[in-house]
Amino acid sequence: MAVSERSRANPEVDRTRALATLLREHEAEPDLLVLTNQVNLRYITGFTGTNGLALIAAAEKGPRLFFTDFRYETQSAAQVPELFERQIYKIDLVEALAGELSPHERSIDEDAEEELEPPRTNLAELFAGGGRLGFEEGAMTVKRHERLRELLDERWELVPCGGLVEELREVKQPAELARIRAASELADTALGEVLEAGLAGRSEREVAIDLELRMRRLGAVGPSFPSIVAAGPHGALPHAEPRDVPTPRDTLVTIDWGALLDGYCSDCTRTYATGERLPEGAREVYELVLAAQLAGLAAVRPGPNGKEIDAVAREVIEQAGHGEHFGHGLGHGVGLEVHEAPRLSRTAGEGSLRAGSIVTVEPGIYIPGRYGVRIEDLVAVTDNGPLVLTGLSKELTVVG
Repeated sequence: MAVSERSRANPEVDRTRALATLLREHEAEPDLLVLTNQVNLRYITGFTGTNGLALIAAAEKGPRLFFTDFRYETQSAAQVPELFERQIYKIDLVEALAGELSPHERSIDEDAEEELEPPRTNLAELFAGGGRLGFEEGAMTVKRHERLRELLDERWELVPCGGLVEELREVKQPAELARIRAASELADTALGEVLEAGLAGRSEREVAIDLELRMRRLGAVGPSFPSIVAAGPHGALPHAEPRDVPTPRDTLVTIDWGALLDGYCSDCTRTYATGERLPEGAREVYELVLAAQLAGLAAVRPGPNGKEIDAVAREVIEQAGHGEHFGHGLGHGVGLEVHEAPRLSRTAGEGSLRAGSIVTVEPGIYIPGRYGVRIEDLVAVTDNGPLVLTGLSKELTVVG
């Protein structure tokens, strides 16, 4: 198989090599990195099980190992590329890792040793003098960290190296974009079917359940997060939980939902009316949020940072006197997780938005005791400007 064909077949190979490059550039100068975050593990190795870890050397031709237990022996063989040497254990994976790194604690799982051909890499010999083991501090519990430190040879130093895989995940590859687009289209279709049955008279919870069931029937694994359906004053809660309360006529209803399809998430919000006789000021607030959302969309491009893009949409709302009613950030990245880097907010970092990122643009105005309005699109950042993945209309629509 040609290199280019292998890269297309196994994007995890290129990702692993890119991660090794980041390790060589990291200020902590780790010799190895252990991945324990299961989402990052899936991104780097393709493994979708619930118990695994990967060990990746910073050296260009250093070892790449994948550890799991006997339940996932067949699954990991099918999912994890040959770049990784697989090791199957019947003991805790952190204990197995420590045993492989420390000569006096070398793994006691003899069955795994016998089953692997050729003989597995002897890490204790490769790193006879010990070294620096990087770990994901945001994913490893204090208890597990203490256990690893206890088991490791004293010549090993644990150094935090979190955020490297997240940095890679921030820029999506074409195949990832296609999956997220498919999830978004599925979610759009599901909501369209729900709206055909109307909103008025149905409870928020009924609508949310109907929406999630329709997404599953259309092929989604499930919702990418618990769906939000919030009518009237309840819509003034940005993360309202659906209630068993009938939705009245002549009010606003905010629906925030997404689908999980083939490992990737979508995220969208629309606000609908259940009649023409809306509360005073509701239409004006809707149009204000829409104007802010369109301004935010227009600002999405490579170069600005998250603070700058957030400020564009926020200024529209603040100038209209509703700044105190827009308390959350403008948006966030979406991919294997529904909330990931980059962030579009007042507290975002200084890093520039990059082509290939996929973000939400979702300003909102929430007036306590009256109503809330949020409008959200899922957007791919391209060199030619924003590519909106959401297909539903943003005009204020009456749904009976």
